[in-house]
Amino acid sequence: MFLVIQLLLICSILPWRTFAMRQDRLERLRRDTVDMFYHGYDNYMEFAFPEDELRPLTCRPLTRDRDNPGHIGLNDALGNYSLTLIDSLSTLAILAGGPQDGPYTGSGALKDFQDGIAQFVAYYGDGRLGPTGRGLRAFGFDLDSKVQVFETVIRGLGGLLSAHLFAIGELPITGYNARADHEQPGDDPLELAPISWPNGFKYDGQLLRLALDLGQRLLPAFYTETGIPYPRVNLRHGIPFYTNSPLHRQMGSEGLPDVEEITETCSAGAGSLTLEFTVLSRLSGDPRFEQAAKRAFWEVWGRRSEIGLIGNGIDAERGMWIGPHSGIGAGMDSFFEYALKSHILLSGHDLPNASTSQRQSSIGWMDPNTIHPPLPTALHSSDAFLEAWHQAHSSVKRHLYTDRNHYPYYSNSHRATGQPYTMWIDSLGAFYPGLLALAGELDEAIEANLVYTALWTRYAALPERWSVRESNVDSGLGWWPGRPEFIESTYHIYRATKDPWYLYVGEMVLRDIKRRCYAPCGWAGLQDVRTGEKSDRMESFFLGETAKYMYLLFDTDHPLNKLDAAYVFTTEGHPLLIPKKSSPKRSKIAPRTSDVLKYQYYDENYTNSCPLFPLADPISGSATAARRDLFSVALFTDLYNTPNYHGPVEPVQVEDKEKGWVTKYRAMTNHTLFPWTLPPSMLPCNGTCAVPMERIQSWIEFPAGDGIASLTMRFGSSLVWNSHDGPTVKNLQGMRFQMEQQQSSEYGAQTWRITHAGTTQLGRHESVFFHAEHVRDMKDEAFTCLRRQDLVEIDLLLGTPPKENTSIPLSAEGGEAPVVEPKVQDPSANRITPPSESLLKSILRAVTSVFEPTYTNLPESQIDESGPTILRWSAFTATGPGAFPLPPITDTPVIGSPSYNTKKPFLNFPWTTIFLGDYACDSPLPDLAPREHQVIVLRRGGCSFSEKIAHIPSFSPSPTSLQLVIVVDEGLEGEGEEGELVRPLLAEAQLTPHGIKRFHGVPMVLMHAEKGSYAKFVNARGVGMRRRYWVESQGLVVENAIVL
Repeated sequence: MFLVIQLLLICSILPWRTFAMRQDRLERLRRDTVDMFYHGYDNYMEFAFPEDELRPLTCRPLTRDRDNPGHIGLNDALGNYSLTLIDSLSTLAILAGGPQDGPYTGSGALKDFQDGIAQFVAYYGDGRLGPTGRGLRAFGFDLDSKVQVFETVIRGLGGLLSAHLFAIGELPITGYNARADHEQPGDDPLELAPISWPNGFKYDGQLLRLALDLGQRLLPAFYTETGIPYPRVNLRHGIPFYTNSPLHRQMGSEGLPDVEEITETCSAGAGSLTLEFTVLSRLSGDPRFEQAAKRAFWEVWGRRSEIGLIGNGIDAERGMWIGPHSGIGAGMDSFFEYALKSHILLSGHDLPNASTSQRQSSIGWMDPNTIHPPLPTALHSSDAFLEAWHQAHSSVKRHLYTDRNHYPYYSNSHRATGQPYTMWIDSLGAFYPGLLALAGELDEAIEANLVYTALWTRYAALPERWSVRESNVDSGLGWWPGRPEFIESTYHIYRATKDPWYLYVGEMVLRDIKRRCYAPCGWAGLQDVRTGEKSDRMESFFLGETAKYMYLLFDTDHPLNKLDAAYVFTTEGHPLLIPKKSSPKRSKIAPRTSDVLKYQYYDENYTNSCPLFPLADPISGSATAARRDLFSVALFTDLYNTPNYHGPVEPVQVEDKEKGWVTKYRAMTNHTLFPWTLPPSMLPCNGTCAVPMERIQSWIEFPAGDGIASLTMRFGSSLVWNSHDGPTVKNLQGMRFQMEQQQSSEYGAQTWRITHAGTTQLGRHESVFFHAEHVRDMKDEAFTCLRRQDLVEIDLLLGTPPKENTSIPLSAEGGEAPVVEPKVQDPSANRITPPSESLLKSILRAVTSVFEPTYTNLPESQIDESGPTILRWSAFTATGPGAFPLPPITDTPVIGSPSYNTKKPFLNFPWTTIFLGDYACDSPLPDLAPREHQVIVLRRGGCSFSEKIAHIPSFSPSPTSLQLVIVVDEGLEGEGEEGELVRPLLAEAQLTPHGIKRFHGVPMVLMHAEKGSYAKFVNARGVGMRRRYWVESQGLVVENAIVL
């Protein structure tokens, strides 16, 4: 034993033990990142400033396309206000806060940061209304530029606010003294005491005033009836092209164009403004921006589907979704981001100032909030945004997260049903793992980030879209314009795990960028990641985000990485926070008590704290490098078939038509490990990968009766989608179902799950509904319908229908029918009994919506206008020596089923005479009770079930005599765990009131219901019963096959 301990100690100090990247290597990577940034920034300032962006291949500026206003790929972002400089200021400030690794960090970067601000103010003024407000190019943002609201907010407004916070010392820069020359004059938050800089510039809040000017020019876009902003605005003229805006009712419609602008925006564009606008309001004391941005967020969120998914396109005027697409990528990405980050930003801060600033505006006073009622106080709170994030991510995990391939990923699905919609992953979705890390969902973050890491390793960049089905670039969308999302997530996960694996991922990204994107005057995007073709554009976000996150990844001790404050990075990578010590003074009007009550939210079912770091492999120091699913990722992305040119190569002779025989090199290995920069010492000793899961599939095909039935199936009319719970099979002829075998945690065994109904792929949580009339007698190896022995449904037809649409089955309380789900198995069954939770939890809820007459194919004249009022409960069958079989009646049909009689609903119910016997414990019931009534209803409690049966007089069986005893449990004596009941036990053989063994046994069921349900049987016109079923195929349960 002592020898073993000695060996372990020796192993622990071996030189190849790697717990972190060497400091000299980190320093070199930081220098390389700084060089990368300055190669782009210096060339921009030399060849492109004061224009928006740089053409790195031709060393020319890139400006708006004024000849083609419809060129939104350029014009949405390029507003003619030196965009790249604004985007770069916060990166310069971060470089200034890093160690003095060379001339371009520390004091060198601080000088460039201060010079950049001075140059920007020289061109656009100091934000005041007087002569100093006019710059060399414009009076603030008084520019005839039609821009996208979202891009202008995240790049322009966010860049100005972040740089301002660095300039006044609220965000840290090592060695920078933000002390003002004197005390702040007055209490105007926009007029700060000047801070003198070495370049002679005095900073007194110029960027904040310019941010306010820009923000005011964006406000006209919020003049919509919905509160969802229009997608575009002209910085000088406002929104004359949106002719339906309420703004024109206030200001007049003279001079408006005849052609209306498209009013479609996206969830991200409308809902991702809260960070920048909230900080602008808090710093300036002007509440208009925070109110408008929060309203826009909640308006989008309030339109989520029944399953909690938001869509992509949405009409700002009508508030209606455009298209069914839902996902986490383009058009939706930053909405999720701003839900969580708004919670972080607002944490620990008061509610916004309710007063209204009357500061003079350069464009006239505007407040779009005046056309809407005030937002509820709760929707301003930090906790409200946390609740929205929890619910949003829960829906993403339930309906978009899919593991049907070799490795899990987030699919693009139908917003309303969760059905897979497109089979591609886009590069913008690479942000989501980093967001998960911030939210404490660390395991999921690591898992999701591996997909993008493998794709980057394969292509040395991320293609805009990658097809899961084709395992290649999707539809030719192979460009990479320098996007930051992947390195952003890598940075956040490294901060959460301290796993050195992510440092090597960052090194891979840096090396690939330098190798593939270098241009004479900057860094070019890739037009095609497969060919390496470059595009002549350096997007502003490359310097504003990509280089920034790269540097912060390698500078592990940067003061921003250690800042103990509620700060966030915006979706453009600009750090923001709400300063506590310099908040503007609030209104002197005392707020009402109801206005200051904070909304509080906590749900223990969600992650509410950060987890511990994953345990690292004791030899390699990396938990990620030791994951057993690494090969599964390589298999999913086809990385394992990609030659590794960074590994060993061998020379080969290739004949060239012009040069003759030439020597080229061929990779001797493929990528099985990634990133390619990962040193062998990072691999675990004797590490193994999990065996790829074998997908076992099967098919159920019902024969087509004739050619017409075959055509019916082909064009999908055999299925009816009236609910997000899944399709209902209207006609089995010619139907084909594809199934996949899976290990079910609920069953504890292998089960089937239907994945395709006809040609349609189902969502992860969709079921397929079959009518019992079609399938209950099927006993085939491929499709067997089995009846449950422990559970039935009791339907009650009331005599007086309510005033509303009464053709829908209702619960006893007028809402959703209470469903009591047993978790017991029939002792006599030799097969798995399906748990009610998985198969039947939503069946009654689904029936309510699926078979609402307005959605059936019945002619309107066939539907009873008043409609029946039907109550529905689950009931347990009795067990024990005194249990008798249920009466052999036909199942009561549900509304919309083939045998349902819509003209005369009472004919659907077999029993019409009912006797209410109370507890039936003290004395026998009247003799006429079982002889002239088909159903006896008793209350639970007071005595045993056997005693209740013993108080029922003898009777001769007939169609009009007693058929069923229903014992109603109104929550007085629950058994088992809370909210659960067990099957009623009749421990003794049934006896008559005279103590004689009953010759004709009485079937009994126990029904759990809300209080007051027993009394509802007084007005009953009929009682029906329906068996519960489940489906098996080849001896295994089909988990999502529901029999109605």
